[in-house]
Amino acid sequence: MKSNYILLLASSSKSRQLLLKESKIPFQLVAQDADESQYDRQFSLQQVVEHIARFKMDHAILPKGQKEGDLCFVLTADTLSQDLNGVIHGKPADRADAIAKIKAARNGAKLCTAFCLDKKVWRNNAWHIATRIERAVFAEYTFIISDEWIDNYLNNVAFHGCSNAIAVEGYGWQFLKEVHGSYTSIMGLPVYEVREALEEIGFFN
Repeated sequence: MKSNYILLLASSSKSRQLLLKESKIPFQLVAQDADESQYDRQFSLQQVVEHIARFKMDHAILPKGQKEGDLCFVLTADTLSQDLNGVIHGKPADRADAIAKIKAARNGAKLCTAFCLDKKVWRNNAWHIATRIERAVFAEYTFIISDEWIDNYLNNVAFHGCSNAIAVEGYGWQFLKEVHGSYTSIMGLPVYEVREALEEIGFFN
């Protein structure tokens, strides 16, 4: 299935880029300047990630259209984890925070990745939403790193950019004991649901 369009990915996540590349979904990166650290922890895990994904979409910096009626397809996403005590974890602030998050996840954690996919049309010198699809996908995982292995792990993964400081691909997959739900959602993008949404929104033709 081919597309005449290129998906605009407003994300700096290497994992999301890898997943789209390996899925042969054509994309290019665009910037977004949302401050994703600002969220209300009183909301549910799903509500928070949905809000951040939508917030990123609102702050995506898109190239201008060439002519009236031009279309573009834009994707944003966010991933957060929740430990068994109900605490929501995002990216670690520093190495000490990463260690605390890793230890908190040893008994299992729940994760949610939400994405926002827009089909936009260029009218009156601005992009307008023609269609929007938002979905949230859950997974549960057990990721166990003993104290003796934590330094090795942190020295071999880009933990600063990972939700809960946990990277389940590459060096990190040897510490992933089990997964219930979407593995690619844990990586940062539920590819099955994204492809489904792209079909639904008319990206492929």
